[in-house]
Amino acid sequence: MMSSAATPSPASSASPAPVLTVSVVTYRPDRALLERTFRSLVSAYARARETAGVRQGVSQGGLRVVLIDNGDDLTPDLYDTLAHAASVDLVVLRGHGNVGYGAGHNLALPYADGAFHLVLNPDVELGADTLTRAFAFFERHADIGLIAPRVVGDHGQIEYLCRREPSVLTLFVRGFLPRRLRAPFAARLARYEMRDRIGPRGELLGDASDMLEPPIISGCFMLFRTAVLKQVGGFDPRYFLYFEDYDLSLRVGTVTRIAYVPDVEIVHSGGGAAKKGRAHIKMFVASAFRFFSRFGWRWI
Repeated sequence: MMSSAATPSPASSASPAPVLTVSVVTYRPDRALLERTFRSLVSAYARARETAGVRQGVSQGGLRVVLIDNGDDLTPDLYDTLAHAASVDLVVLRGHGNVGYGAGHNLALPYADGAFHLVLNPDVELGADTLTRAFAFFERHADIGLIAPRVVGDHGQIEYLCRREPSVLTLFVRGFLPRRLRAPFAARLARYEMRDRIGPRGELLGDASDMLEPPIISGCFMLFRTAVLKQVGGFDPRYFLYFEDYDLSLRVGTVTRIAYVPDVEIVHSGGGAAKKGRAHIKMFVASAFRFFSRFGWRWI
């Protein structure tokens, strides 16, 4: 089923309440990758419904995907393809302009009336058991309100997207300093990326059991208990791009626990701001300024 709207309105009461709602914000996306994202999401959800360990509750509700088209550049035939291929309750929001990443995801909040809400990038593929394991983890840990997955890159490399709070120097070195000049800062960068707690295969190190509690996680995949996301009011829309996930993570951490769960795995295709041109660098710097102004300036 597919519906389209220029502005958000709550889902029809005639539709069954979903267990999982998913928001995907697009702006000139790779069509093939977006289709793979949808297919992997639906497959993972179908697997979760079939799995006895999480069947209670999940089997009684559906999956709703809210596609926020910030660029108004997706074609109706793509909407039809996604709705058909995914066989989900697909809601398309367009006509609002490019409001930014966080504000775009916030447009989906009126449709998020199930137990869980997933903030998902259009360049992410879920594994077959990603949602099965995530739902099971939520069942075992009632005090966890947000889950971060193990993130694998295109070539099988682990992406260290769990972070400690950054300093200005750390962000500059990591984002803009050429790799050949980073050697003196290796220990600093490793600590920032929590490599003392997360191993080279994404496994937990030290005395951690089945989870780690990072202060900051990546916005490419944030699986919430919906009540938690609504409690903090979603993303701060003043961040157009970059650092909105840092801000949200720190605010969520004041009301619930955040868990990195390596058994929950995704594949992510992405890149840094410095590789995307001058406009992205300006957005990165502006968002960093807002982040540090809100949470305190840490220079070194």
